[in-house]
Amino acid sequence: MASPSNYSEFLLICFPNYQNWQHWLSLPLSLFFLLAMGANATLLITIRLEASLHEPMYYLLSLLSLLDVVLCLTVIPKVLNIFWFDNKSISFSACFLQMFIMNSFLTMESCTFMVMAYDRYVAICHPLWYPSIITDQFVVRAAIFVVARNGLLTMPIPILSSRLRYCARNIIKNCICTNLSVSKLSCDDITFNQLYQFVTGWTLLGSDLILIVLSYSFILKAVLRIKEGAVAKALSTCGSHFILILFFSTVLLVLVITNLARKRIPPDVPILLNILHHLIPPALNPIVYGVRTKEIKQGIQKLLRRL
Repeated sequence: MASPSNYSEFLLICFPNYQNWQHWLSLPLSLFFLLAMGANATLLITIRLEASLHEPMYYLLSLLSLLDVVLCLTVIPKVLNIFWFDNKSISFSACFLQMFIMNSFLTMESCTFMVMAYDRYVAICHPLWYPSIITDQFVVRAAIFVVARNGLLTMPIPILSSRLRYCARNIIKNCICTNLSVSKLSCDDITFNQLYQFVTGWTLLGSDLILIVLSYSFILKAVLRIKEGAVAKALSTCGSHFILILFFSTVLLVLVITNLARKRIPPDVPILLNILHHLIPPALNPIVYGVRTKEIKQGIQKLLRRL
């Protein structure tokens, strides 16, 4: 991807005010990265090999796990490369590709949570219709929708940034190529760039959140009507999903608040939270499902006995 600037790469400066943090953070980040990769790989292999897990709910979980893996691989290896080897340079093409993946896959995860909420809504509120509604074909169509909607609507963000003229310094005060951090280096007007990201991001994430809240409102209403003995069973089927949404939403909300209050807090704090947002949910998501879901736990135990 060509750029009209007079240089061909950016320099990523992690924690500009506290660069000595890098050495202390590299170890826990490395451990969380290995945990995220290992846990997601175990979950994907278990679902692939265990015939009893070949159901739409677990296929959707596999989609979420794949998105987590791609997001993690897009961000964390480069961050660790900076921490360990002080390799701060990143080419224009790699920077804008990273920007696209971060924006599109983040909203893809949100959309996947929305589809999973609908799956739980049908399972609990309309159990007799579930086999005819939530089919393998439904999962395929849902996956295509997740990728197409979020990929197409977020694609203009890196395209708009790549078309800007970068005539200032090429130093990005961040560990990753976020749109705001990169576009600040341009000498062009970036109002439309920022406005598009703001409107698109909140439209996609906001609509998903509304549908998730509606789904769980109907689920809660249905659960309160059923017999007491079935309440625990019904809630257990969507408890893990709700915990994952809580992880995702909480970290994202904290990140948004810290960015809005950027003038009142050290600029390194949002940078750290942005890194953790691409690392903690991918590491915890498969563990939560593995611990709370009996079928997955049994599948992992079978997989370990085969080794």
